[in-house]
Amino acid sequence: MKRFVVFIEFCTLKAFWVVALLVAPLVIFAQNPSIVRHRVMFYNVENLFDPFDDSLTRDDEFTPTGQRYWTWSKMEAKINGIYKVIMAVGELDPPVLVGMCEVENGFVLHKLVSDTPLSKFEYRVIHRESPDPRGIDVALLYRPDRFRVQEREFIPVLFPDDSARKTREILYVRGMLGGDTLHVFVNHWPSKYGGELESESGRFAAANTLKRKVDSIKVFYPDARILIMGDLNDEPESAPVVEGLGACERDIPNCPSGLINIAAILKNRGFGSYKYQGVWGIIDQIIVSQSLLNGKHGLFTSPQKAAVFESDQLLEPDKQYSGKRPFRTFIGYRYHGGYSDHLPVYIDLLEK
Repeated sequence: MKRFVVFIEFCTLKAFWVVALLVAPLVIFAQNPSIVRHRVMFYNVENLFDPFDDSLTRDDEFTPTGQRYWTWSKMEAKINGIYKVIMAVGELDPPVLVGMCEVENGFVLHKLVSDTPLSKFEYRVIHRESPDPRGIDVALLYRPDRFRVQEREFIPVLFPDDSARKTREILYVRGMLGGDTLHVFVNHWPSKYGGELESESGRFAAANTLKRKVDSIKVFYPDARILIMGDLNDEPESAPVVEGLGACERDIPNCPSGLINIAAILKNRGFGSYKYQGVWGIIDQIIVSQSLLNGKHGLFTSPQKAAVFESDQLLEPDKQYSGKRPFRTFIGYRYHGGYSDHLPVYIDLLEK
């Protein structure tokens, strides 16, 4: 006992709270062993490229001689950083599902799950090359001991006003999580490049594509447990999210779509995942079906089980504006050495 007291006295206050925060979730679930936690996270990893030139995409800037002077060692440093973020979000129990966007190919994903300590959790990768001109894709990592994949589909986003336009596909995965079926969507909607109003039709196209698939599922399974995550490049209150997808900004009985935007609730609680011109927003979103919020058995969750992961290691002082900002990999074309220009978001699905 004396040794323990001496140890605590020599610990810094910060180190003490780090230990406390790591242990607290384990204590909570130990008190109620009938509840199983399945953590799900989404992370825009800001241009996870390999250093090789792909002749089929516009990735020349991410080569050793390109504008960003992207090298093997920089790629490895970035992969190691992402592995550490995944482990930290999991709090000693890495997330069961990890949605990702801005990844170039399967090569970097397999290095992430095979050449880092994540390998002992045997993550599997769901990914394919998308038609995006830059070659950046969405992907899902999953732990096969916890999530059993039954179906996967890469859904192309169709643009009514421009049939030749290409963007990232929407990834749909159906699987068994515990004793329930979970329908998962991973998104990366078109950006606001060229102006918000000018580019809005692209995000409406993605929203409409996603809504059609969700509606088709609910025709056969009205109480389907659905989880949508991704970088929607828009805020929870934006027209594509509210009018296009029909996501409600709070859990209300008469929500027509039955989809509740957890990110809108997080935003009201002061969370942000992305900082633009000094203002925090939450374009990295998690949206769930009301069946997950109102479930009386099996998988369930609540807005209180979601958060933006705001670790100090992922932030740095914002010298231009105020407060802090994400510690990003690039500032413009200058290598900055950080993790990403986005913060991860996560939600806990619980099982009785």
